[in-house]
Amino acid sequence: MKLPRAFGVLAIPLSLCVAASAPAQDYPTRPIRFITAAAQGGTSDILARIFAVHLTESLKQPVVVDNRASASGVIAGELTSTAPPDGYTILLAYHQHTVNAALNQKLPYHPVNSFTPITQLTSAGLMLVVNPQTPVTNLKEFVEWTRTYKGALNFGSAGIGTGGHLAGELYKVMTGVKAEHIPYKGAGPALMDLVAGQYHFNFSGIQPAQVQVRAGKLRGLAVTTPKRIAALPDIPTVAEELPGFEFVGWYGVIGPANLPTPIVARLHDEFIKVLNRADVRERILADGSEPVGTTPEEFRQFMLADLAKSVKLVKESGAKLD
Repeated sequence: MKLPRAFGVLAIPLSLCVAASAPAQDYPTRPIRFITAAAQGGTSDILARIFAVHLTESLKQPVVVDNRASASGVIAGELTSTAPPDGYTILLAYHQHTVNAALNQKLPYHPVNSFTPITQLTSAGLMLVVNPQTPVTNLKEFVEWTRTYKGALNFGSAGIGTGGHLAGELYKVMTGVKAEHIPYKGAGPALMDLVAGQYHFNFSGIQPAQVQVRAGKLRGLAVTTPKRIAALPDIPTVAEELPGFEFVGWYGVIGPANLPTPIVARLHDEFIKVLNRADVRERILADGSEPVGTTPEEFRQFMLADLAKSVKLVKESGAKLD
């Protein structure tokens, strides 16, 4: 029996759709490489491994954390952007990912367009900390002290382009304070030098800052989130003294550009399932972060907005790579 012409035309795209969906239906059939731009034991590494354990169980394939702690995340980004778009290479990106593009016009990739967003996992502010010997006990005193300080005022961070660096630059822009940035190779060395009184203040990641504050080695003055965080309800926000001040870091999952939609959907759903686990949410909250969980398109728009903010701040502050 001869098929009607119209039926034959429709049968072609239908067969193509079935063929295209087959790999996604079988996915994954081998280990997934989960790149993180951090050394073992760092915040990114810990978060990646928490998710990797549960994803390995649910996907029935190993999710292997690949630590690429160099070049402020650029190497990790390039490895991901140039990987085949098959779902077997994904990246745990964080706010440095967009900051890098604001600081470096010659990156080998675009921080958004060269990737496929999957979901934002968390958001987290920073904590403003000082040495306990500093003659300030609260945020209002700190602002006044930095504005009237006589001599060379310095602030430290985990490195050029990190959240702590840009939060410090934002503070300078909003207060008119003159302070020199001292970049370190990681949060640990930066905080140790603040404990030793080698410089004046730091906008640190909340988790490592809390350790030193609880030990009495540093004094926590404020957080950079727009609202107080659940884990530290007694710590004010910087915005309570400087309206409009906000610096929020983030973690999210991205893959190479052109990742097939069915694979994006599968990865998104699996990450959200892990994010919604009570034990995972409790761990995230205990570290001073907030669970998020967005759609791929929401995450794309978030990264574009974050890139625009970083570009604006870098331009206003004059921050640059050395």
